[in-house]
Amino acid sequence: MKVILLEDVKSLGKRGEIVNVSDGYARNFVLPKKLGVEANSANMNDLKLQKANADKVAQQQLEDAQELARLLETKEVVVSMKSGEGGRTFGSISSKEIAAAAKKQCALELDKKKIQLPESIKALGVYEVNVKLHTKVTGKLRVKVVEES
Repeated sequence: MKVILLEDVKSLGKRGEIVNVSDGYARNFVLPKKLGVEANSANMNDLKLQKANADKVAQQQLEDAQELARLLETKEVVVSMKSGEGGRTFGSISSKEIAAAAKKQCALELDKKKIQLPESIKALGVYEVNVKLHTKVTGKLRVKVVEES
């Protein structure tokens, strides 16, 4: 019997796949536990529509991420940091502080986990910080670290 999987099933396949299973396995395990449905023409058409919708949503998310990356290129976030004599700084700037500053100054919602710092920022100056917006899109944000007055 051909079955369209509604959930990931170990040793069978992933969600949305069409698999061939024995009639007893389908009747006694897959169908009663709502792990899959029979692959008839109506269910096949539903699956095709769901895949088309998922592709459309994924394309829209990619376009939104690319637009946000272009917007980030034009923005600069200013973060202040305490420093002592000779420009020596106390502590470092974290991705959490950068995300908070971007929200406050530019009204951008950035996830702190998506901000990629190669090493912690421990000095005054201007830095280019990568922000992972999508699996295929990485934006660059300028961070200017100034002395706190």
